[in-house]
Amino acid sequence: MSLILTEIRDTMAIIVMNHVQKRNALSETLIDEITLALTSFRESNIRAVILRAPAGVKVWSAGHDVSELPNRGRDPLGWSDSLRVLVRAIQEFPAPVIALIEGGVWGGGCEVAMACDILVTTPDATFAITPAKLGVPYNLGGILTLMNMIPLPVAKEMLFTAQPIPASQALNLGIINYIKPSEEIESFVYALAAHIAANSPLSIAVMKEELRLLASAHAITPELFERIQGLRRIVYDSQDYQEGLNAFREKRKPRFQGK
Repeated sequence: MSLILTEIRDTMAIIVMNHVQKRNALSETLIDEITLALTSFRESNIRAVILRAPAGVKVWSAGHDVSELPNRGRDPLGWSDSLRVLVRAIQEFPAPVIALIEGGVWGGGCEVAMACDILVTTPDATFAITPAKLGVPYNLGGILTLMNMIPLPVAKEMLFTAQPIPASQALNLGIINYIKPSEEIESFVYALAAHIAANSPLSIAVMKEELRLLASAHAITPELFERIQGLRRIVYDSQDYQEGLNAFREKRKPRFQGK
């Protein structure tokens, strides 16, 4: 059974993440289905995409499917990791992707949402970046996605505390574009997508790519990259990383020792 639902309305497309039993955890299967849908939409010259969960959900996405993370000794968020693949697919899609968000957005779900071009939420939406709860070493791509969307002091607080911020705060910080009541959000987002679809798709595609390239234009030397990778390796080789995974699998609170 498919984990997503798709619909095309003229030149606008909708992807509904529909694995509510697992709170839309970003498993390889779910991500594969989303990326395949985006590929199909690219070939169909879709001019705007809406990424959402079913109406009324409490959790938009629970983030990376932790059950699929590797045990210690291997980078859990390498270039070919499914989460990285999905983020790149959204960022490189030639048309704008609008995130229609109800409920909680956790962990890797935050990065997926923030990889989208426009974010519209209901008042109950919250955002929590949670790698510290599991001892996961966030990678450069993920940090950059967050830094392009969140003021640095707030990003630090979210990363270090792993506590959620409400939609109202996210709006004040410019992380999201609009807050709409649940009974209005769908019609609002669809109208927004229709406005985008009525404009020049070539012009928008070029501007989106320009913005993506400029947002990622941070100079980094090979030495600095290797230094950061070495720091990340300390984490994913650690007992704490394995403890975080074990605690999740055993449904208990982790006991981190800092080693």
